[in-house]
Amino acid sequence: MNMEPSSTEGGAEETLLKNHPSPPHKVILKHGQELEEEQEELAEHQPLEQEDLNFERWKRRPIPQRTLHQKIDDLKKYLWNAETNEFMGRSGKSWSLILLFYAALYMFLAAMFGGCLFCLMWSISPYHPTYNDRVMPPGMTMAPHLEGHEITFNASDRKSWKKYARSMDEYLRPYNDGAQDRKNIRCSQDTYFMQDDLEESAERKACQFKRSWLGDCSGLRDPHYGYSQGRPCILLRMNRILGYLPGQGKPINVTCGVKKGPPEALGEIQFFPKSIFDMKYYPYYGKLRHVNYSSPVVAVRFAGLQYDTHIQVQCKLNGKGIINDSPTDRYLGSVTFSFDVGA
Repeated sequence: MNMEPSSTEGGAEETLLKNHPSPPHKVILKHGQELEEEQEELAEHQPLEQEDLNFERWKRRPIPQRTLHQKIDDLKKYLWNAETNEFMGRSGKSWSLILLFYAALYMFLAAMFGGCLFCLMWSISPYHPTYNDRVMPPGMTMAPHLEGHEITFNASDRKSWKKYARSMDEYLRPYNDGAQDRKNIRCSQDTYFMQDDLEESAERKACQFKRSWLGDCSGLRDPHYGYSQGRPCILLRMNRILGYLPGQGKPINVTCGVKKGPPEALGEIQFFPKSIFDMKYYPYYGKLRHVNYSSPVVAVRFAGLQYDTHIQVQCKLNGKGIINDSPTDRYLGSVTFSFDVGA
């Protein structure tokens, strides 16, 4: 028997090719893509030609210099372009729109700022703080206060202490007896001078504090305030705190002592008119209502200072609610100064 497997197999192959014509076409495309990629890779790795290595051709060419006349012409054209009727690169319509925008923007910002300011001023009082959760205890200041808190002079040298006497004169000028008689009233009570029953905007009365009450430290008996004799005077005053009642019903007194140096070098201390701040000068109602208010003053005279001895003195406020030993605020309830007095 003669079998013809070749014809059968060939016919089967032809049948398969006829039924599936696409795979051979895809293979060709795939091979074509691979060939293209290989050609691109080869092109990338080909050596550069000589003309490609000429870097001079890749350098930026210098911009030709413009003459002054050309620059002026360009500026004129920028300011006013007669061809397009534009001023500084913008037409009249463009300028109108941008000016209108900025005018509206700044008007809005001004209105918003004015509204916020109005609300702020409407919500606060010019006479007292709107919110006052905590009132700090008062501090204390002194005069003279020229070169820090160091008082150095020679009693026999007028030039060395004249500046201190002049500073004391300026400090006590508002306390002159004539000015106090005209502006303030004489008070005799030993209690707080409360004036809360008046209208909020009404002016409050103030008690007199006369310069003559300071005795040997007033500058009236001794215009040199003891500096020419080596027995200097200083003035102490509590800071003003609106509405504050110091001492909680009892007067605040003042004491002075040596902080650094030999204690015996301080000698005798005299206070004028006395060593306390009277309660009749409190509370303070502010500048707008207490127009003629004069803060009380305690004058301290050091009548027995030892010559040629540097000592540091501290004066303190003492009373209920007073803090005089703060490690961070040297002026809270106390003031520290030094003396260096020569003959």
